[in-house]
Amino acid sequence: MRGRGYAGAPAALPVLLLAVLTACQSPAGTTEGGRLGGEGPASSAAARPSGYGAVFLAVGECSSFGTVSFAEVPCTSERAAARVTARHDGRAGDGPPCPETTDFVLHISEQRPSSDEDGDGTVPRGYACMRNLQPPHPGDPGGGGGPRTIVGDCVHEAGDGKVRETACDGTGKRQPQYEVVEAVARRSQCPPSTALYVRLGGGHPVGCARPV
Repeated sequence: MRGRGYAGAPAALPVLLLAVLTACQSPAGTTEGGRLGGEGPASSAAARPSGYGAVFLAVGECSSFGTVSFAEVPCTSERAAARVTARHDGRAGDGPPCPETTDFVLHISEQRPSSDEDGDGTVPRGYACMRNLQPPHPGDPGGGGGPRTIVGDCVHEAGDGKVRETACDGTGKRQPQYEVVEAVARRSQCPPSTALYVRLGGGHPVGCARPV
């Protein structure tokens, strides 16, 4: 997630941005004495309102996957691929974070479809936190992706003082070098074995990572 992390340098996070509705993740920066983490791999498909359901991609509804676009579909459909676990208006960077095990994020640009949720002719800008209906789940601990870095995730050195997330089981393109073993409020609370500090966000924003 999705790479991410920080400990002496920043971690990189890929950002998923699409023309209409997109799967997105954002890059991380550098802080003094640490690497800052990022998010999982970006999707290249855009999505558009389909008119299904009272609210476009409301919590519990499902989307299809496509090479060109995403669409809202009934969760019983053969086309259904992922379910909305959280939905917020506005930009993802300004709103609440997605649940920890989110597989990817769909960013919804303002739309004016022929039919919409409240009849005002628009679908407002927002973002939907998505969980795949079937494995793999890159947002799971050690899964190598997702929009958030969480305890159990692994990262590798990416050069220029950055790290990126990779699968802990070694099935990713790069082998894991560090694993996030604990989340704390301050770096001073990490165990002595910590070799890398990873930015997690939330109430415990520091991830303590050790070599694997």
